[in-house]
Amino acid sequence: MKRKEIDFTQGSPLKLILSFYWPLLLTSMLQQFYNFADTWIVGKGLGDNALAAVGNMGSLFFLIVGFSFGLANGFAVLVAQSYGAKDIETLKHRFAGVIELGVVLAVILSVSSVAFLPYALRLLRTDELIIADSLKYGYIVFGGLSAGICYNISGAILRALGDSRTPLKAIIISSILNLSLDSLFIFKLHMGVEGAAIATLCSQVISSIICINSLRKMEVLKLQKEYFINEKRIFLDLLKNGLPMALMNSITAIGCMVVQYFVNGFGVVYTAAYAACSKYLNLFMNPATTAGNAMSAYTSQNYGAGRYDRIKQGFKVCLGIALTAYVLLGSVMVFIPDKLAAILLSGEEQIGLVCLFLPRCGIMMIFLNILFVVRSAVQGMGKPMLPMLSGILEMILRTFVISFFIGRIGFKATAYTEISAWLGALFVNGYALYISLMPLLRQSKEERKNERVILNSHA
Repeated sequence: MKRKEIDFTQGSPLKLILSFYWPLLLTSMLQQFYNFADTWIVGKGLGDNALAAVGNMGSLFFLIVGFSFGLANGFAVLVAQSYGAKDIETLKHRFAGVIELGVVLAVILSVSSVAFLPYALRLLRTDELIIADSLKYGYIVFGGLSAGICYNISGAILRALGDSRTPLKAIIISSILNLSLDSLFIFKLHMGVEGAAIATLCSQVISSIICINSLRKMEVLKLQKEYFINEKRIFLDLLKNGLPMALMNSITAIGCMVVQYFVNGFGVVYTAAYAACSKYLNLFMNPATTAGNAMSAYTSQNYGAGRYDRIKQGFKVCLGIALTAYVLLGSVMVFIPDKLAAILLSGEEQIGLVCLFLPRCGIMMIFLNILFVVRSAVQGMGKPMLPMLSGILEMILRTFVISFFIGRIGFKATAYTEISAWLGALFVNGYALYISLMPLLRQSKEERKNERVILNSHA
């Protein structure tokens, strides 16, 4: 059987990262595509109000799922470090701990999100025209949250071990299923937004099954009962690294919810336009996000192996990918925003608002793309605290900019809100990378120098 894991501590950083990156990018793009197609089917099949109802759930969904995604990535960093250090016993104990914590997480988040959904929608000032559909969609998606959490955790562990092909296989199959069920439930069976939610849930279940099956076949993850009898230290280490990353995502999501709150206050037209803008922003930042994910896995393994010089080499590769993506996709946002808006929306007013958002964000997206790589490098070294603080700064900046400017300059304030958050987060994470990596590089340089001196003395 062909080995699926990739050892990032040996070989050309460029070849290793690219071989890992392309399947990962395809996975991410397909995931965005089926989210995008789901939005298109809802908008065209059920109307702009239904699109607004589903889009209105975006910030809430990011709050809950983003928390689980951050926790999963934090856990995966430690798994990758153990793999890089070739410490298989610790790896197995950590993997068993991830499974145990994942079960607890799924139960708590599913129950709490369903219970508090109506109150959360009221806090967001959700328009009465769309609140019923938002509740229908939300109850199904959040009720089945365990499937999404399972996929996030299993996918994160696979990436940590260098396997980006299994998530690709999972997303191809689940995308086909999702689109087929979307079309069936909405156009044929006329099930409304509930149909879109059920289709999403079914696809997540299939993705989880495929990823779990692949994990079960990996020799380094073969577990016996004794690995599930973990010391407190294992759980504490996992939570110490996972919680700051989870909180960073949730704090960022709260900032997005604040933006959604102010946007909703201007009516359904603003809500629908903002939903479309968010979809496109998520789509076009995908290559840079994927470069960040590759950077995290690459950094974690090399940090565990003590190969700090390779982290710098990998950083240059991932930064090059992110900058290339900016040139290509930022240009699309700047030059054809009207055509992009018309794909998702029907109303002229909504399309006009999207044309205010996309070009401004397209120009400044270079800072967002760099941020993904820089922040992932810091997190991959097991230094999650400053990235978490950057999430707090993002929330503060989003809250200030949207509250102060939306009443003065209208929908354009949503674009400036995003840009200010990107710049603030990049400043903090850039500083974090400098203070985390530079001492390690100096240490590595000194060790190589001492090795040469010893070799010369024996010559």
